[in-house]
Amino acid sequence: MATAAIYGCAGHRLTAEEKVFFADADPWGFILFRRNVDSPEQVRDLTAELRACVGRHAPLLIDQEGGRVQRMGPPHWPKYPPGEAYLKAANDPLTARELARLGARLMAHDLHDVGINVDCLPVLDVPVPGAHDIIGDRAYAHDPATVAQLGRAAAEGLLAGGVLPVIKHMPGHGRAFGDTHKELPTVHADLATLDAWDFAPFRALSDMPIGMTAHIVFTAIDPRRPATQSKKAIRLIREQLGFGGLLLSDDLVMNALSGTLTERAQKALKAGCDLVIHWNGDMAEMRQVAEGVGRLKGGALRRADAALARIVHTPEPLDVREARDRFDAMMSGRLNAAKGPDVGEAQA
Repeated sequence: MATAAIYGCAGHRLTAEEKVFFADADPWGFILFRRNVDSPEQVRDLTAELRACVGRHAPLLIDQEGGRVQRMGPPHWPKYPPGEAYLKAANDPLTARELARLGARLMAHDLHDVGINVDCLPVLDVPVPGAHDIIGDRAYAHDPATVAQLGRAAAEGLLAGGVLPVIKHMPGHGRAFGDTHKELPTVHADLATLDAWDFAPFRALSDMPIGMTAHIVFTAIDPRRPATQSKKAIRLIREQLGFGGLLLSDDLVMNALSGTLTERAQKALKAGCDLVIHWNGDMAEMRQVAEGVGRLKGGALRRADAALARIVHTPEPLDVREARDRFDAMMSGRLNAAKGPDVGEAQA
């Protein structure tokens, strides 16, 4: 039975020490970053190596959003746009939804081809004026309804391509005035404001298989603890937002959290996260995390199994060349100019 952790690795191939550690620690899954990516053949070999360590088809995660957050890129993979680009390129919301789905479907093709089956997308955060730019153009829009619509389109594109989406960052990162990689932001908005704005896209996509928490203090929920480590915040995610899927912590190494890595992992799991993520591949740090996690069991195990059951093992048929050409044309406006203002209905 796997442990309640997701780990990264240091490079393009596993070291002997990593193989021994992963075989012993038996994490539920692994996450890849730019440092782990060179060519398609190399990534396929690495994903196979990681799964061989634990003796099963373990989930392989990546942050492949487009824009600033794209771990697999040129020259071997296309460069994808950030979330906000879809609405900017479209004449209407229907076209934007088609674009978001098509972009995610193409990303799913890239990921599925190299053995990756979980993408930490879509970003459902709704930025407010003056918020830190850590979300910025990663957001699909600046209103909850449009974010929910485009986020669902992206999630459906991933699912159709055999890749599980991860909705993030629950219960909302758009109001943070700091970067959680560097500090712990505090949000002082009242609960009614949060419910109508920040929480709305997550409630609308509460049927998604996997979600990720935010390392942010919401004083209206729990003035003492970031959502990742707050029982009150996790209860709100489960009950008020209706999310019944697998809940991952954001990265434990981020400076928004305090204490040892063992303590950080323990606090997140005790609060109600199902799994914790440690991303940087540092062996000494991973050993600390491993001391703070136990076996995946009970409700967490059931949610993990239910999430994996959502993977489509035969992806939706896709003419990749035609789809890429159409995507590029739509993003550049060429298709809109050629087909006129009713292209949204045609593509929907």
